[in-house]
Amino acid sequence: MEFPYLFSPIKINNMELKNRIVMTAMHLGYTPEGEVTDRLIDFYTLRAKGGVGLIIVGGCSIDEYGGMLSMICIRDDQYIPGLKRLTESVKNSGAKIAAQLYQAGRYTHSAMIGGRKPFSASAVRSKLTGEIPRALELEEIPGVQDKFAEAAVRSKESGFDAVEILGSAGYLISQFLSPLTNLREDEYGGSLENRMRFGLEIVEKVRKAVGPDYPVLMRLAGNDFMEGGNTNKESKIFASEVEKVGVDFFNITGGWHETRIPQLTMSVPRQAYVYLAQGIKSAVSVPVLASNRINDPHTGEEILRNGQADLVTMARALIADPDLPNKARDGKFDLIYHCIACNQGCFDSVFQMRPVTCTVNPRAGMEGELKSVPALEPKKVLVIGGGPAGMKAACTAAERGHDVTLIEKERTLGGQMLLNRLIPQRQEMVTAPADLASNLKALNIEILLNKEADAALIKDMAPDVVIVATGAKPIQPDIPGIDGKNVVQAWSVLAGGVGVGKNVVILGGNAVGLETALYLANQGTLSPEVLHFLMANRAESMETLTELLNKGNKSVTVVEMIKKAGKDIGLTTRWTVMAELKRLGVTIMTGTKAAGSRSENRLADEIEKLVPEVYTIGDAGDPRKALDAIREGYLTGLKI
Repeated sequence: MEFPYLFSPIKINNMELKNRIVMTAMHLGYTPEGEVTDRLIDFYTLRAKGGVGLIIVGGCSIDEYGGMLSMICIRDDQYIPGLKRLTESVKNSGAKIAAQLYQAGRYTHSAMIGGRKPFSASAVRSKLTGEIPRALELEEIPGVQDKFAEAAVRSKESGFDAVEILGSAGYLISQFLSPLTNLREDEYGGSLENRMRFGLEIVEKVRKAVGPDYPVLMRLAGNDFMEGGNTNKESKIFASEVEKVGVDFFNITGGWHETRIPQLTMSVPRQAYVYLAQGIKSAVSVPVLASNRINDPHTGEEILRNGQADLVTMARALIADPDLPNKARDGKFDLIYHCIACNQGCFDSVFQMRPVTCTVNPRAGMEGELKSVPALEPKKVLVIGGGPAGMKAACTAAERGHDVTLIEKERTLGGQMLLNRLIPQRQEMVTAPADLASNLKALNIEILLNKEADAALIKDMAPDVVIVATGAKPIQPDIPGIDGKNVVQAWSVLAGGVGVGKNVVILGGNAVGLETALYLANQGTLSPEVLHFLMANRAESMETLTELLNKGNKSVTVVEMIKKAGKDIGLTTRWTVMAELKRLGVTIMTGTKAAGSRSENRLADEIEKLVPEVYTIGDAGDPRKALDAIREGYLTGLKI
């Protein structure tokens, strides 16, 4: 077997998992009233059928004070029938399932709980909500802890195989544990021993409520990544203590939601935070799970083989491809659609209060509605354009039984997404077209590269359907000197074929402009390999290394016509891009005339009378994000 460690069983208390792949809890927005819906069941059931060992659902709100909109509720017995439907479906489909017990404390917005004031360890303002919570009175604490135990009992009654206590990310247990948010002067505040008391007592109550044989898991931050907060040192101490009172398994993640250290964007290297799980593993004797930016079976196998953790989570990876475990087990890992950590469909949606979807998997969250069924009448389909929209349309049409040919005028497939291959911290985007290309090959689709389609060629091929996915091209602004030798297109620079001088002005502060700035501002800085070499050999001082890491050989200025640069970059990614540009000394000028791109779709009009069905998709219809382009390609492939 290709992945012997990944597909070995493991026992957690009395729960045996068939493999080491876990889908950890993520807010999905599929339960608008808190009740389990068919949408939620369809979503998780498909992942269970795809071969995952354990699914942890949630967060599941344990009371009326610490939840958020569209969150699964487990705070009352009325929710048990729906939860039973979920657990039965998932378990019948081959996976184990656990419920995550959620209480957000100061991260709860008062508007989400009927205008009531959220509570916390102390009255410390939340940067997420802008609100100041009230400090729990000493006599209130046991009642809050009891809610965890009561929810754990409901989890057991609902058929969940285990329960997970949420003790990470800056939520309520974290707020008691951290000196930043716990300013109490009673037995729950002050020393680390006192700050741990709240979480320890919750575990004790949960363990007593569910009995000795029921698995109790805990999600724990290996490092809060908050200045003055808890590090892996304190987390190891806490983990060791909660193990003694009943925790059977640790799910280790990174920092709080308030941290300015990126946790989940593609700027985070794959498996960057495995060292946190490794630290916790050194302090406990129960299984430990590694988390964050693990999206590939080879990566997971390496972590387990090296003994850094006992299990790995691939939460977003399983949104992107529900069949990832089965494909890996069956030797079809080259057909996996990998998560690219773009956050466009998942975390951006969560923060905008929309249901989760996925850039590379348009079916995510719509499993019951969008199904690729065999075509009633196979047709001859011609796709013009090998960008993400055209590739997805070709794959979907071919999966349904159509005879598909794809024509691309360039020598490679991938379209504009390939422009990311040289941009620091954006290279993961190139994975999406590479995965599509692998699936095109497996579907035996005829691919004609380096060939431009025109009306004569299309007439000669006589297709039943033409899908125009010819993308967009840059707009040439009408300004003096635009035809000069010192003017080049950003797309040409990102393609790697054009160099620029020392002083660079970029017209357009959208995603392409800012990413071009990242690429150019990084030129002349230390590569990760060189930095590691110089640090390991103590060749330069930390001051010198920091300077060489943050300053390249170019002065870069970005000019944007609207008041906000990077408006087309997702909310949960934009701040990391802006922070990198600031670190590298890039100047950004807003409110100044700039440029953009326009659709390239003339061919659609020329062939309208030659072909019975013509569809224009992706940037050829209107320049947009990759999420929109791939989704449109998928829906068009279903429509034919």
